[in-house]
Amino acid sequence: MGKKLVIVESPTKARTISKILGNDYEIQSSMGHVRDLPVKTLGVDIKNSFKPKYVVVKGRKKIIDSLKKAVEDCDAVYLAPDPDREGEAIAWHLKSLLTCAGSQKKFFRVQYNEITPSAVRRAFENPGQIDLRRVDAQQARRILDRIVGYKVSPMLWRRMKRGLSAGRVQSVALRLVCEREEEITKFVPEEYWIIGAMVRKLIIPLDPFKIKLVSIDGEKADVRRSEQAEKIKADLEGRELRVMRITMKEVLRRAAPPYITSSLQQACSSYCGISPGRTMIIAQRLYEGVDLGEGPVGLITYMRTDSFTVAQDALVACRDFIAQNFGNEYCPEKSNFYKSRASAQQAHEAIRPTDVCRPPESLVHKLSPVELKVYGLIWRRFVASQMSPARIEQRTVMVDAPPRQGKTTLYSFQATASEVKFPGYMKVAGIDFEKKNEDGEQEQVQCLPNLSEEEHLECIEWLTDQKETQPPSRYSEASLVRALEKNGIGRPSTYAQIISTLHQRKYVTRMKRTLVPMELGMRVNNLLVSSLGELFDVKFTASMEDSLDKIEDGAIDWTKMLGDFYEQFEKWMEHTRGPAAEQKTVERILSVLELVKEWVPEVKMGKRTYNDEKFVKSIRKQMEAGKTDISQRQQDALLRIAYRYRDQAPEIESLVSEVSYVNMLDQTKLQPPKETTLRKLELLKSVTLNDSDRKFVDSLGAWVNSGRCLTEAQVRALNNVVLSHAGEIEDFERLKSDLDVDQSEIAEDTESAPLLDAMVCINNWNPPVTRGRKVFNDKDFYDSLRRQFARKRFLSVRQKAALKKMVGRYRGQIPDYENIARKCGVKKDGLPPE
Repeated sequence: MGKKLVIVESPTKARTISKILGNDYEIQSSMGHVRDLPVKTLGVDIKNSFKPKYVVVKGRKKIIDSLKKAVEDCDAVYLAPDPDREGEAIAWHLKSLLTCAGSQKKFFRVQYNEITPSAVRRAFENPGQIDLRRVDAQQARRILDRIVGYKVSPMLWRRMKRGLSAGRVQSVALRLVCEREEEITKFVPEEYWIIGAMVRKLIIPLDPFKIKLVSIDGEKADVRRSEQAEKIKADLEGRELRVMRITMKEVLRRAAPPYITSSLQQACSSYCGISPGRTMIIAQRLYEGVDLGEGPVGLITYMRTDSFTVAQDALVACRDFIAQNFGNEYCPEKSNFYKSRASAQQAHEAIRPTDVCRPPESLVHKLSPVELKVYGLIWRRFVASQMSPARIEQRTVMVDAPPRQGKTTLYSFQATASEVKFPGYMKVAGIDFEKKNEDGEQEQVQCLPNLSEEEHLECIEWLTDQKETQPPSRYSEASLVRALEKNGIGRPSTYAQIISTLHQRKYVTRMKRTLVPMELGMRVNNLLVSSLGELFDVKFTASMEDSLDKIEDGAIDWTKMLGDFYEQFEKWMEHTRGPAAEQKTVERILSVLELVKEWVPEVKMGKRTYNDEKFVKSIRKQMEAGKTDISQRQQDALLRIAYRYRDQAPEIESLVSEVSYVNMLDQTKLQPPKETTLRKLELLKSVTLNDSDRKFVDSLGAWVNSGRCLTEAQVRALNNVVLSHAGEIEDFERLKSDLDVDQSEIAEDTESAPLLDAMVCINNWNPPVTRGRKVFNDKDFYDSLRRQFARKRFLSVRQKAALKKMVGRYRGQIPDYENIARKCGVKKDGLPPE
């Protein structure tokens, strides 16, 4: 009898499950998604019911071949990816690819929210089938995102520059950040004053405490001007203070629910300074299994969830743990229940420890410090969620300053103190008295002496404090996740990637733990909102998420939903077409270009080829056909080409000055190459360059020889090459100021030298590895980096990143590795640095 084949996503998960299932099962990993839409084309047949064209993900062919062979040798296939839409889609793609390899084999779908022996065995004892409605929801989301990304991003390229991107959810998140920044910029602060007093009893104890003015003649104290504050303070001078009323109130404070994806990301960001992306990497590791000495063990339940549901056996275990370790009074009569939002997937559980009897302190030497922090948050939040409420006694004292003779105004002050009478869940979660007043400020919680009504108090000092209303706070990564969740934008599996993409595109940056839109992000957002405001509207995006949920519920057909969306989407996209060029202007430019007899040779930059003559011919042909309008962008490009040939057609000079829109052009693009650029290129002809640098320099030479001016980025790259080979350029120190190059253009490289020096002592190098046609040899690569650094005194960002990875691989042979890793930002724990 053959074995049963189990396919999961990751090797770590495979090892953990293999330990549970034993020798009757063969466990293999798909390494995540095996099929997806193609990278370079839309991959969606819009006219044929949005049929997707799936291709094998790059680097997965060998894995699929291995899985096909395993299918042939097994009796049954158990598809066990994660229990969410993405996991369901992975299972479906695997079955589609592997059915031909074992058409007679049975395929089963198994799901579990935690990787524990009981949960995994129960799942395999009761296998199911792939949920096609969930697959449809995932496909619809993927196609929606592809349509928006592939059709809107080119609009950014046309109107701004290449390389920018828009995303169905990403751009809405950017809009939230940018609109908040605009609110902050436009905010006009208003002055207000807080008036109070430092007072004490007339008898022991004489410890002072503060009281705050809350009302004037029974109306709320609202002091907006300094003159008003000074007048009130003067009126209070000499008044007696008398305790008028003392109220006692017991407040029940209930525990927060266990974590879901969004709240875990928020907590890790707020309390530990861990980004959402890093949080999910750590949580994934805790879920898939950590070696505690006897093989890998899953420590938490599945971490991509928006449901507060908890399995009954986990509730029972938690209540038993609370009663045994804290006492019966800490365990409520019934389990605490938390209601999930309507759209939550109730089949999932909240994030909790798989074994509540495994407290954080028992794992101190088993987990890395950052893993322990995250596990500790999850464990404490879960245990606290099932404990009794805290009972807090709140004592509020009202103090009057009655009017003196000849005065009529009555001033009333207040002081409040809280005391924990029974800590309840706070025994685990900690005491937190955070409370904010109506102005959004945190109130002072203080100890008050025993007071009695009608008791007189002594005023030590009258207090006035000038304040200003504050603008709304910038989003932090945590509060942005909260805003996305509150507005129904995205889903648990997408929050981290959304924020990561905003950083990668340089749309936002971090500043003191807050997200600040960069100039590029503001410009992109302004263009998207002005052109496609309805598409990137918060409510519309949330409605699309609701539609995806309805697809999973079977309420609507996924192709119909996409059809309705696309019909509206096309109408919106019509408004993004750039303004058409003026036909008469284009005709004039083409007419002048007929005088050009000698065209510069075509230039290849990267993968693109630039040919002035062919471009002009294409515009001429387009004009003659008359089927489509010439765009403003094409007209601008045509004018720039014409300007390069002004020596052959003097009329071009006057034409450029006459065209009314010329002021909108980037004037640097109309200028000839700078003299300094030509001198640098000439000097580099006598320098020994490697193949890559020589190819790059030659391409720049062809570019400027065609009359084009280099961009700022190209100039920086050229300066980089010049500085790298300064030692080979005669009299460089004297020339460099004339060449307009400066060593300060390159950020000081303080990391490469210690990293390279640390690897000098390595004796046992890994053998070379062949991947496709490439051979990766660590020793040769290291020697190459040393030579380059000796010559240039710096390495590129990519080279340093590769060097850091290599240092991590050989950490066992590097003395003082921990210190070097900390100073140079090496991935010490296998996780990306913050």
